[in-house]
Amino acid sequence: MKTYDLTIQANKRPETLERLLRVIRHRGFEVIALQTQTENNTIELNVKVQSERTIELLLNQLVKLPDVVSLGGV
Repeated sequence: MKTYDLTIQANKRPETLERLLRVIRHRGFEVIALQTQTENNTIELNVKVQSERTIELLLNQLVKLPDVVSLGGV
């Protein structure tokens, strides 16, 4: 299995974290490590995921989420 490190910045809303984790799971990725930090109206997630699938499958879905401001890593 391959592991990937992602940094996700998103608008801080009550459902944002849950929605991000749901997309990660639905795309066939497993969260290995998760660190979050909240500042003002944004939340930053440093996520380590693993999967046999290509990371593009996940990235293409994450950027479509309305609250995602930026996506980095890999």
